[in-house]
Amino acid sequence: MLRVLAVDDEEPALEELLYLLRADPRVRSVEGATSATEALRRIGAALDAGPHDPEAVDVVFLDIHMAGLTGLDVAKLLAGFAEPPLIVFVTAHEGFAVQAFDLKAVDYVLKPVRRERLAEAVRRVAELAGDRPAVLDTAADQISVELGGVTRFVAVGDIAYAEAQGDYARLHTDTGSHLVRVPLTTLEERWRARGFVRIHRRHLVALARIDELRLDAGAMSVRVGEAELAVSRRHARGLRDLLMRQAGR
Repeated sequence: MLRVLAVDDEEPALEELLYLLRADPRVRSVEGATSATEALRRIGAALDAGPHDPEAVDVVFLDIHMAGLTGLDVAKLLAGFAEPPLIVFVTAHEGFAVQAFDLKAVDYVLKPVRRERLAEAVRRVAELAGDRPAVLDTAADQISVELGGVTRFVAVGDIAYAEAQGDYARLHTDTGSHLVRVPLTTLEERWRARGFVRIHRRHLVALARIDELRLDAGAMSVRVGEAELAVSRRHARGLRDLLMRQAGR
C-alpha cells in the first residue's frame, strides 16, 4: 500500500489528481502540496521520521511547470537524499520526458490525466516499491521485510546466515532470503550476543546453524543447510574455538 504526495500549483488539477489516486486500492494515503517548497518540506520531514512513520512518503506525483522551483528542480534535489521517494511526473508538456527519465522517474503521465493511464503509473510504482530493500531494526527480535508490497516479519532466530552485498546484507532463512539496508559489520556488532559469528568478509553465520566444519587441503568451510560457506584464515581459529566450546557444553 503506497503513501503518496501529489504536487501541483494549480488547485483544480491537484484536486482531480488526488481524487483519482484516492480511488486506487493500492494507495494507502495521499496528501497534496501546492508548491515545490511545501513538497520539499513535507518530504524532508518524512525522510527524517523514517520509512515506518505514518507521515512517510513512498512516491511523489509531481507537476513540472510550477511557480518558483519546477518539478525537475525538485527531482534533482531529491536525488541528493540517500533514500528518496519514487517520482512520477504529471505534466501537460511532452518535451521534458528525456530529462525526467534521466532523473530516474518511474513514469511520465500527460495531462489531462486519464484514470487508466494513472492506474498504470501506480502499478509500476507498486512493483518497484515492493522490490526495494527493507530497513532493518537490528535491536529488535524480528525484522520487517517488504515482499511484493506486503510487510512481513522474520524472526532473527530464523536467520541461518547473512551475506554482504555492498552496503546491504542478504539474510538467508530456510524458506528464502531478504535484502536489508544495513552493512554486514553492523549486523556483526548487534548480533554477536545472539550467537552470530563472522567467518569471512562476506558472511556472518548463526553458530547454532552450522551443521559441519570441513577441512580440505588446508582450506576451511562450513555447511549451513544446503549452503557451503568459506571460512577465511583470519576467522578460522576463532570459529574452531567457538565450535569446540559449544560442543563441550
